[in-house]
Amino acid sequence: MQFAGIIPPMVTPFTASEDIDEAALRDEVEYLLAAGVHGLCVTGSTGEGATLTAAETRRVAQIVVDQVRDRCPVICGIIQNSTRVVVEYARAVQDTGVAGLQITPVHYLFPPDADATVAYYRTVADTVRLPIMIYNVIPWAAVAPPVLLRVLREVPLVVGVKQSGGDMHKLADLLAHAQAEDIIMTAIDDLLYPSFLLGARGAIAGILTVLPRHSVRLWDAVREGRHDEALELHHQLLAVWRAVEGPNMPARIKYALGLQGRRGGVARQPVGAVDAGTAETIRRALRAADVPLV
Repeated sequence: MQFAGIIPPMVTPFTASEDIDEAALRDEVEYLLAAGVHGLCVTGSTGEGATLTAAETRRVAQIVVDQVRDRCPVICGIIQNSTRVVVEYARAVQDTGVAGLQITPVHYLFPPDADATVAYYRTVADTVRLPIMIYNVIPWAAVAPPVLLRVLREVPLVVGVKQSGGDMHKLADLLAHAQAEDIIMTAIDDLLYPSFLLGARGAIAGILTVLPRHSVRLWDAVREGRHDEALELHHQLLAVWRAVEGPNMPARIKYALGLQGRRGGVARQPVGAVDAGTAETIRRALRAADVPLV
């Protein structure tokens, strides 16, 4: 399956005891597919993937793949801190039916050099033989565009890059130097519109999960040259993103889903609950974007 278009990174719904809520997860799959999305990503940053065990990551992937029933590709995120542990997680999900993996660099303070970064992705690719998307999000371990492009050239199963961290400059450089087969996706939530104009193959970004229908409409409007509509959608998405970004963001996103009648559940501690002021800010932003609230 091809990775392109609007691919929301799903929340992982948790019960009050912070266990996976399978029924809510299945319902969220159906909600997003009904919104017209082109794929789904599980256990990424929005899905609190760094808090999940390998067994939990496998379970989430299995549930979503089973619920999707081949209607779109499912990408599984891995956010861990060593080659050995990333391989453990990759092996845990390799037979679940996921179409590919989304893997961050390590997120501790001392990043590997270029050669070690190439080796890291090569080892994972050689072990599990699944397509890999580099999730370039870690601020103190950001991978520079020349190194990203080198990984794409030297590790055939690394098929693309999800450029995040708010760095439009890196995205522009990647798009300028990528080859036709490279899948360069944006995760710059407040700049999806210019990302698409520059040629990003699509997006995997938290705002897509909050407003999937707006995001699909933006994607279609850009592709069809309806730029007045695209700009209006950009402003709506931007206002909602400003309301949900910041401390306790998984809880903010889940709160925004709850206002729409969707069941995201609680966020895993130490992420805290949404305070009253933030809750009202999110509510106002959703209303301004003409989102039906419960």
